[in-house]
Amino acid sequence: MQLLRTAIDWLFRNRHTGRITIVQAPNLALWLFIAAAVLRSLLDPTGGLRSALDGLATIALVWWAVDEIVRGVNPW
Repeated sequence: MQLLRTAIDWLFRNRHTGRITIVQAPNLALWLFIAAAVLRSLLDPTGGLRSALDGLATIALVWWAVDEIVRGVNPW
């Protein structure tokens, strides 16, 4: 039982507040990714606009991932 509690604490405990964190609001990088993906899906563009939206989505997702690794409050 203690092993399970330790694992849950390590996975979900916020390193800054000590509270359990399961969900948080998207940050700017994630919003940019979502916007680019939605625009790409709705507009179904070709050529330069498609490439620009693909690039924006990729850069935003990489930015978000690195930010979560560096500043994330828990492993999730």
